[in-house]
Amino acid sequence: MWNHQFPVPSSQFTIHGVKMVAVFKERLLKINPVYIRFDSLQTLQLNLGNLCNLSCSHCHVNASPHGKEIMDKEVMTKVIAFLARQSGITLDITGGCPELNPHFRFLIEATDGLSPRRIVRSNLAITQEAGMAWLTEFYREHDLVITASLPCYLEENVDRQRGQGVHAKSIAALKKLNALGYGRTHELNLVYNPGGDYIPGAQKELETAYKAELLECYGVTFNNLYAITNAPIGRFREYLEMKGAYERYLNLLATSFNPDAAQNIMCRTLVSVDWKGFLYNCDFNQAIGLPITDEDGGILMIDDLENAARTGNELFLAQHCYCCTAGEGSSCTGVLA
Repeated sequence: MWNHQFPVPSSQFTIHGVKMVAVFKERLLKINPVYIRFDSLQTLQLNLGNLCNLSCSHCHVNASPHGKEIMDKEVMTKVIAFLARQSGITLDITGGCPELNPHFRFLIEATDGLSPRRIVRSNLAITQEAGMAWLTEFYREHDLVITASLPCYLEENVDRQRGQGVHAKSIAALKKLNALGYGRTHELNLVYNPGGDYIPGAQKELETAYKAELLECYGVTFNNLYAITNAPIGRFREYLEMKGAYERYLNLLATSFNPDAAQNIMCRTLVSVDWKGFLYNCDFNQAIGLPITDEDGGILMIDDLENAARTGNELFLAQHCYCCTAGEGSSCTGVLA
């Protein structure tokens, strides 16, 4: 948990009697100016596109079976060349459903030996779709880390957020992964995100509950649980606005600002690549169209990755960034504080 004694800058101010959320960048500057600057590249995250077999209610990239944004081999080849030049970089592959990209197999086979850790962010249900049964053994053959979405261990909650029958497909996928050594000899992580407009509870407590429930009810094991706060963008923002809850949720994030999480925000060590090869400080910025630009305002692309990942570069921040510093903090690998 975070240090409650740490002096926290005010999260709100008032203009003409209306409460406003303080600018996120200014909150970081008051704590430590270095927090708004890039540190060093540790993770290269590829978003292979917005094609997905699911249409989850919280999806910040609005992925669906109708997604048309598909990363091609040309962009992937440039990523592969970069990893061949730069050793020690984690490759984090996401989507949409990354496995539905027609060049997914090419990317994995071409990056064998180029990255010490390759993560595939899977929705699990994809492995149960027609023609996709090969995936689980392919994961193991190429020693991929599987970080899988499972927003709850209860069937009702999963199906409400992800679609009817997704919980059953997810459990079937987890059992098959376990049979192949995932959760023991190969790393298998699960991702929890809230089913509504609230902040996750303590990650360690959630992990304990998940492990107990999944083992007792289904005989399923896994390594780590990552609790990720919903970003107020994309489909989740539409949900908030429909409820008239967007401002309240943003205020919740801002008033839950945690200085101990601020120093570890993932955009200080990660660069996100979209399906066209444009660069962003994170997948959330990618979703709202906030790219990394040069001094002249030109958008940087995969060919400019070394320049985009220079130590000291100023980060591109906005109000949705409060989701990464609320409570215990939130990143693609769970809590930050």
